[in-house]
Amino acid sequence: MSPDHYPSKLLEAAISEFAGLPGIGRKTALRLVLHLLKQNEADVERFSGAMLRLRKEVRHCVVCHNISDSEVCTICSDQKRDHGTICVVENIRDVMSIENTRQFPGVYHVLGGIISPMDGTGPGDLNIESLVEKVSEGGIEEVILALSTTMEGDTTNFYIYRKLNEYPITISTIARGVAVGDELEYADEITLGRSIVNRTLFEASFTNKKAY
Repeated sequence: MSPDHYPSKLLEAAISEFAGLPGIGRKTALRLVLHLLKQNEADVERFSGAMLRLRKEVRHCVVCHNISDSEVCTICSDQKRDHGTICVVENIRDVMSIENTRQFPGVYHVLGGIISPMDGTGPGDLNIESLVEKVSEGGIEEVILALSTTMEGDTTNFYIYRKLNEYPITISTIARGVAVGDELEYADEITLGRSIVNRTLFEASFTNKKAY
């Protein structure tokens, strides 16, 4: 029997849904679906119920735009965190990557992407204005730009720098321990942790680039 032919339309439909997920091919999708078929009905209902509740009930923090179960996420509501230091990241995965290093005591601001004209993503599509508003209200001492070290990431860094440069704050960027072209989620925890601890002034990094 050809891999593209299935004995059941229901099986084929389930495989197609799994195969629509990032990084999941049809062979892997088939393996996952067959695994679910071996489980009892209660287990499958619990699995599907968790996915449905996730989609219906998960929120985005009104302060930092991170995923949250409540209006304000656990990081923003933690009074032990340094609320004067904001780490700006591209997405929710980056928050989790940095948290895993246990090297950053501050809070976050999730942009929801980076500026990418090729993908049709401009500054207005990102959570940049809410960051500027947050800084303008005072109480912020440092903003760390922790975006991917790609051309798009650097473009977004510079745009944010220009928007925040008028305020009396320190604007820094993660050290280039994360190789150029890399995304934070693929950096190992030690490298990422060191890049945050050894961060540098953004203006200095920009000046160094202009020298080349």
